[in-house]
Amino acid sequence: MPQAYRYAVYLAPVGVWREFGSAWLGRDEDTGRRLPRAREADPRLDAWTDAPRHYGLHATLKPPFRLRSGTTARMLDETLRRLAPMQTPFRIALTLRALRGFLAWCLPEDADTHARVRAVADSMVRDLDAYRAEPTPEEIARRRPDQLSAPQQRMLADWGYPYVFDTFTFHITLTGQLGPAELQEAQDLLRARAGRTLDGTMPVEAVSVYVQPSPDDPFIVARHYGFDGTVRDEAGSRYMDDDAS
Repeated sequence: MPQAYRYAVYLAPVGVWREFGSAWLGRDEDTGRRLPRAREADPRLDAWTDAPRHYGLHATLKPPFRLRSGTTARMLDETLRRLAPMQTPFRIALTLRALRGFLAWCLPEDADTHARVRAVADSMVRDLDAYRAEPTPEEIARRRPDQLSAPQQRMLADWGYPYVFDTFTFHITLTGQLGPAELQEAQDLLRARAGRTLDGTMPVEAVSVYVQPSPDDPFIVARHYGFDGTVRDEAGSRYMDDDAS
């Protein structure tokens, strides 16, 4: 039966954060449709947002993975239907920050908030790892392990991704890698466009599966799994069912 090339468990922004972020990237991650730019939009915006647009607006919890032999998308779906209601809703503040050469919404320096987000991320990484196929040598090489710290190299070897557990940093990516001048210009534009729109906190009430149908396709949302037990289908939902066609 057809299945997606890769699956990922992300935190999907909601409310004004989703509206602003999706418009900034220029794509609706729920439907996969491109969103039109205003005529007066900065002509560099498409280039600045090309990389994150491919993945859709999100914060990574369980990084993209191919399904391990012997597992199915339906099994993954059943596990998420069980795991999501074990979480308790909470709210987070977000702040714009430069991170490893790109711009992202990150958490403020608040130990309690970090702990709550980290608990959700740790659960998704650990409890879904039975579904993750081992990365190929080419996939490992793309992570540039020689440029990673020793703890990040251990995470890459053990979990297929350098930024999990003790090396995890919550972030919602808003640009690709930019040089110092463009990074500052993009940051100024983001802040000017956001104004006071993004004041306040964002609820965290669900985790979401995004799918990459084939190796060159952008990611789209398959399903949102609410902490209250609700499940909402989006454009990629058929990739969660083994009888998809």
